[in-house]
Amino acid sequence: MTTAALFQDSLDGKRLVVVGAGSHIGRTLALTASAAGAELVLAGPDADRLSATAAALPGPARVQPTDLTDEGSIAALAEAAGRADHVVSTAALPANGPVSDLVLADVQRAFAAKVFGPLLLAKHLAGRMNEGGSLTFFSGFAAWRPAPERVVMATTNGALSFLVEALAVELAPLRVNAVSPGIIDSGAWDRLGGDKESFLRGVADRNPARRSGTPQDVVRSVLYAMTNPFVTGTVLHVDGGARLV
Repeated sequence: MTTAALFQDSLDGKRLVVVGAGSHIGRTLALTASAAGAELVLAGPDADRLSATAAALPGPARVQPTDLTDEGSIAALAEAAGRADHVVSTAALPANGPVSDLVLADVQRAFAAKVFGPLLLAKHLAGRMNEGGSLTFFSGFAAWRPAPERVVMATTNGALSFLVEALAVELAPLRVNAVSPGIIDSGAWDRLGGDKESFLRGVADRNPARRSGTPQDVVRSVLYAMTNPFVTGTVLHVDGGARLV
């Protein structure tokens, strides 16, 4: 399915800030939104990857390297973006491993990407949002299905789900939501090499939807959160029901 076919509505005249646009789901979102007419501000830590995304877009885009662990960098993103209609952050910096082996600096970076970063994006960008605007952040099903060596992942994702509720109340009528993906074949699992297909088959066999997720599945939910004017303070689960079993 093409990115244009994912979303039939128009985003003409809308400015969309995508943090994490250099790869995986963020890149798919940027391609889809651009095909729907949006102007893009592409943010993330890797300028080369952002530039590669910008070069693939059919519409206008600007690149703004951004470090969510640095408030000054987030403030610079807000200045570069100017007025915006929608902000989406797919950012994550996992700090996985046994509790006994956790390194505080890694844990702090994980919270910076998933909790402090979104909070600071709201701080610096909410006042620049146009009427009808939205903020959409990424949680994850680990918050609802914790597992050994995923304590930080579960905690940061869970904290974000409560953050969007609080922000939705304080920043109203600006809408704030989260999308919570499960196991998605976004490219992140390519590191498994020849074991990837069997891993994804196992994921599909275990969840109620009986399939693994795709970036397009997640992007559809992001676009819904962005454009439905009566949805705020909500976590949209895109996990095939994996959190239930």
